Amino acid sequence: MQPVNAAIIYYSATGTVHTLARAVAEGAEKAGATVRLRKVAELAPAEAISTRPEWVQHLEDTADVPEATLDDLAWADVVLFGTPTRFGNVSYQLKAFLDTTGPLWFQGALAGKVYSAFTASNTAHGGQESTLLALGNVFYHWGGIIVPPGYTDPIQFRSGNPYGTSHVAGDGPPTDVILHAARHQAQRAVDTATALKASA
Repeated sequence: MQPVNAAIIYYSATGTVHTLARAVAEGAEKAGATVRLRKVAELAPAEAISTRPEWVQHLEDTADVPEATLDDLAWADVVLFGTPTRFGNVSYQLKAFLDTTGPLWFQGALAGKVYSAFTASNTAHGGQESTLLALGNVFYHWGGIIVPPGYTDPIQFRSGNPYGTSHVAGDGPPTDVILHAARHQAQRAVDTATALKASA
């Protein structure tokens, strides 16, 4: 059997979700997947970006990360999406990408794939769970198979979010606990996609 194809598609303004996405990619690779790490296009105006030096720096630091395309979704057996919370919802940069997927959806090309999601917010209780649930609404429409981490590993009792890996950015960079949780989530999603592919 060919290895499972895993696309990690994310938006990150200042680097927190990018750090999570890299850990997710590591977990997917460890589970045996062929991985594409992809960012979505930055849509914020230059004048907004320039008000935050860390935002400018992150754009420079990730200039070599390819931008996501519909081909990445068509190629993937499993897709893990990452986004910061925006008022308890998905960032508009990621939402804009999701809104271009109509042609694939219409063809049924997004159905039957495994989906999972991760997020970060500036504050505790900053909308992490509602953001992950909002992404779930998209996966339902696609006919996707949603694979959350649940409490399937001891790390989940420390990281605390069964919906998907999440981090409070206001507390600093993601800790080893959060990065472990991100790797576990990816491994679980890839393992599920591998089992589905083997039974097809």
